[in-house]
Amino acid sequence: MALKLFSGTYRDRRVLVTGHTGFKGSWLALWLDRLGAHIHAASLPPPTTPSHWDLLRLRVTEHHIDIRNAREVSAAIGEARPDIVFHLAAQSLVQQSYRDPLETWSTNVMGTANVLDACRHHGCVRAIVIATTDKCYENLETDRRYREDDRLGGHDAYSASKAAAELVASSYRSAFFHDHDAPLVATARAGNVIGGGDWADDRLIPDLVRAVGAGTPLDVRAPSSTRPWQHVLDCLSGYLQLGERLLARSPAFARAWNFGPDEQREFTVAEVLDRMREFWPRIQWRAAGGSLGHEARRLRLDNGDARTLLGWKPVYGLSTALEATAAWYRDFVESQRVTSVEQLAAYVEAASRAKPAWVSS
Repeated sequence: MALKLFSGTYRDRRVLVTGHTGFKGSWLALWLDRLGAHIHAASLPPPTTPSHWDLLRLRVTEHHIDIRNAREVSAAIGEARPDIVFHLAAQSLVQQSYRDPLETWSTNVMGTANVLDACRHHGCVRAIVIATTDKCYENLETDRRYREDDRLGGHDAYSASKAAAELVASSYRSAFFHDHDAPLVATARAGNVIGGGDWADDRLIPDLVRAVGAGTPLDVRAPSSTRPWQHVLDCLSGYLQLGERLLARSPAFARAWNFGPDEQREFTVAEVLDRMREFWPRIQWRAAGGSLGHEARRLRLDNGDARTLLGWKPVYGLSTALEATAAWYRDFVESQRVTSVEQLAAYVEAASRAKPAWVSS
């Protein structure tokens, strides 16, 4: 049975993805390529070696720019003339924000402002989806799940800069994008995203994979911390579904959205690592002291609006997400196989059974 994904919205659509050389951006570019979009991509060179982006070898029009440079951003959007912009370019690491807070603020705040301002001056753009984070909330570390109308804040420069990016988006939406033909702007706040192809420093799964490659246990600073873990394709299905609604010119969807897991409870770092080991027995880890700064112990996200208003829902539970993640890295580490295309196909097949709103036959 032939499936129609996202109502066929992205076929032959001009799309710009910023941050395509990163983890989520590379997966998004792959999915858009399979959906038949005409992709322009804007980013700095890949930040890691290996690089998921380089491994994919997609044929897209690339713009090698620094998102902090307003002229470069405007030139890229002017050349791409996209119908929709997915803005994922960011400094996305908490610990890096302690090492270089000014880089984090300039990238996440001024970079977002540069994208929005360029879209303001180029009349081609109809929709903008800005990826922020679940960490944009003022986290009181209670049992309560955060909703989209909760107070924004942040202790570290990464979290606070992403909260500020939310304010930048809201400001542009109110001050410049209120005419009937203006771009519709939405922000997407996702939980802790896992999946194959992430090689960033100071992230749990990539650090774990490097430890496996070295044959050593991973030292874990906070094994009892909880996070709203989700597979990268669940997160990106939310971005794409949100973009579909914006391109359909539905102003009610031009707002902030949470995309997080359905699990009835949050899982600790230790539980995630132990479950990963079930799918890849070479994994070893141990609790270790030390910290590079303030790290939240608890974080919970409410995805109710996305479920009831967008019709979005996660396709993978935690166990399936961890199995897919372990399989991707195991294939790459042990045989240099890149299984991203196969994993995307498997995810779409699972979605055809779960029947989120973005799948139709």
